[in-house]
Amino acid sequence: MKPLRCSYMHYLMPKRGILSLHSGCNIGNDGDVTLFFGLSGTGKTTLSTEPHRPLIGDDEHCWGDDGVFNIEGGCYAKCINLQATSEPEIFKAIRFGSVLENVMVKADTRQVHYASSALTENTRASYPIQYIDNARIPCVGPHPRNVVLLCCDAFGVLPPVSRLTLEQAMYHFISGYTSKVAGTEMGVTEPEATFSACYGGAFLMWHPMKYAAMLAERMQKHGTQAWLVNTGWTGGSYGVGRRMSLRHTRAIIDAIHSGELSRAETVALPLFGLQVPTSCHGVPSDELQPCLSWGDGESYAEHLTHLARLFVNSFKQYLHDADEHVGSDLAERILGGGPSLEQLEEFEGRVQPLAGAAGGKGAGAGAGAKAGKGKAAARAAGPAGTTEAPAGAGAQRVTV
Repeated sequence: MKPLRCSYMHYLMPKRGILSLHSGCNIGNDGDVTLFFGLSGTGKTTLSTEPHRPLIGDDEHCWGDDGVFNIEGGCYAKCINLQATSEPEIFKAIRFGSVLENVMVKADTRQVHYASSALTENTRASYPIQYIDNARIPCVGPHPRNVVLLCCDAFGVLPPVSRLTLEQAMYHFISGYTSKVAGTEMGVTEPEATFSACYGGAFLMWHPMKYAAMLAERMQKHGTQAWLVNTGWTGGSYGVGRRMSLRHTRAIIDAIHSGELSRAETVALPLFGLQVPTSCHGVPSDELQPCLSWGDGESYAEHLTHLARLFVNSFKQYLHDADEHVGSDLAERILGGGPSLEQLEEFEGRVQPLAGAAGGKGAGAGAGAKAGKGKAAARAAGPAGTTEAPAGAGAQRVTV
């Protein structure tokens, strides 16, 4: 029922001029709302559920003329390795009236064994939103002040936090990047890059650029700032580096809410052009800039190039007939929010790339795909590039 409802809202709401979102949402004491986007394992539910900011919802919302509202009456949280010390709000919400899925129970004590993945890594808890002590009832709020795009980058090259332009926000919202890692799906033992349009590709009923254009239009109108937050690896890729600590990620989110990161000095991340803050209270400065936390600068550059090429390849699938959905000018602006083939060629001239082509799941279009139309598709494809036709045709023209 949950996927069906989400798909229906993704069809119906945009027809009514309301943006449907697969996101978490909370609100501060001064009425500042934050939206959290992220795929499984990125921390969307964990970061949107915290004691000092009332929870509006953890997964499905809409953004209309009067602000945001939740379209669910409860939460659906992952509970693999759940601990009262690290996620106390979710831990306390699991009580009489909640439903646990796929968990193991110790036969002698009847205690839930949250660390067990004997049945699946995807253990879940469903509970009414009222079970969160500081839930906001009714689940509505004003227009968001911040939008946080979460990813779990197992390559370890994206910074813990980046400040995004409007074009970058649209690009990364459409890309919906993360890495599947152990603990997100059964059988996943090594990380692999994956892309899901608008962080909910399975639910989209219209062209992804339609949703991105609606998001950007609202952000621009209400002065909303977007951020890309990496909860994945630092100091190296998976197997070499370490996972970002939840404590540091929470410090970053706090700094976003306080305005500290909006005032911070930044440096640009090569290829992606992301603005990376050089300081954040509670986070080591070398961790904020991945190139400083890697012991091998050449290896870092190779991994950065590899990930950028994955983004370029993945994004090609959304450029087929993009001009018809959002207009050629906006499609060109969106494409400019990410890495380009020209940048890659220049960068690769100075760095030896990773062995092998950038492929795998979620890598996007390949040989034999349909040719895209319009300026944006031509720019992305290059002299011999190809693109795929996207799912969700029939979107109406939207301008920002």
